[in-house]
Amino acid sequence: MKPFYLTDLDKTFLRSDLSISAYSRRVWNESIKQGARLSVATARSLTGVRKLLEGLELREPLILLDGVVIATIDGKLIDVAALDREIGDGIIELAREELDMEPLLVGMEADGQESFIYPAHPNPYQEELLRTMHNDRRVKDVPRMRAMERNLKIVYMESEAKTAELERLLRRHFGDAIEIKCSADPYIDCWFLTVLHPEGDKAHALSKLERLEGVDKDHTTVFGDSHNDIGLFEMAGRRIAVANAIEELKELADIVLPYSNDEDAVARFLEEEILRPSKL
Repeated sequence: MKPFYLTDLDKTFLRSDLSISAYSRRVWNESIKQGARLSVATARSLTGVRKLLEGLELREPLILLDGVVIATIDGKLIDVAALDREIGDGIIELAREELDMEPLLVGMEADGQESFIYPAHPNPYQEELLRTMHNDRRVKDVPRMRAMERNLKIVYMESEAKTAELERLLRRHFGDAIEIKCSADPYIDCWFLTVLHPEGDKAHALSKLERLEGVDKDHTTVFGDSHNDIGLFEMAGRRIAVANAIEELKELADIVLPYSNDEDAVARFLEEEILRPSKL
């Protein structure tokens, strides 16, 4: 059975400026030509992945939006785990009434296209994020936030203390009906709290992908750096952390690489394991 390699993007495979070095691109594409099975597991959308990974061979299904969506690079949806409108509205109303917090919402239209909904009065962290998306046609503002029919992610951006308070509130009211992921943003000085379907995380998506691709856990290798990779690490056969990973993830790792994302850590490992043996 051929091994399956799955890497996180931000602060893991991508450099901190969101670029991919010529070296990493070459190693990835040569590994694919050698028959390696490589893919990504990311919080980013399909549109974002297409833009950032231009020039990379992507033949395997992709885990997107923290595991909510599994899709091919040409847009074929394989699996979607979305929150329905009722629970989405309940989350939005509770956070608004109790903590005066408004989210960003990533939803899916009837035709399968993503929509990014943001409040009429975004907070400073949301404004900073939105400035990076000013030409994105999927981004829409609304006078009052409401859930969509299919809600992929409900995302709050606040201080660590306030996101922790919101997490306690949501867990108390919704329990196992939702999945919550909290992590420090790698680019903006804030924390993300992301509300997902209970099966809409990287761990569940990896399990689904292993079944779909006929790969067992023991033949799966994952790379990561942050809090939202913890579930992924718990489900994989071999867990590899980059040098810049958080300590909590390094403790779960089978291997901690001596290189950071800015030193092409993932590509260096792939070259040693996939390409160099073939040249002996």
